[in-house]
Amino acid sequence: MTWEYALIGLVVGIIIGAVAMRFGNKKLREQRSLQYELEKSKAELAEYREELTNHFAHSAELLDNMARDYRQLYQHMAKGSNDLLPNLPGEKNPFAYQLTESEADNDQAPVQMPRDYPDSASGLLRGERPAGK
Repeated sequence: MTWEYALIGLVVGIIIGAVAMRFGNKKLREQRSLQYELEKSKAELAEYREELTNHFAHSAELLDNMARDYRQLYQHMAKGSNDLLPNLPGEKNPFAYQLTESEADNDQAPVQMPRDYPDSASGLLRGERPAGK
């Protein structure tokens, strides 16, 4: 009978020790806490990435709409200037250049670089001799 009590006491002691180690271990609680924080941070990061993706998709859509509206406005102004000012020379008409369909579809607006020189020669390069020489 003493063996039986000793064996039951040993089993109960092992169970109580295991439970005490399981719930009383500080490092295990810290590990669980860190694991929870890690999972929470991963979920927040995934949510942030989704918001960021949606933001840039919406921004791209707005920019596309703005470019399309700008092309329509430019074409309207060019048509109006050609209809209302038909005798205006091309270099004086700011809307003389018409967008082609391929340019309108590809968002390629004409680029006219400003020049720092006139069309004809001037000054020393004019070719005329000064009077009296």
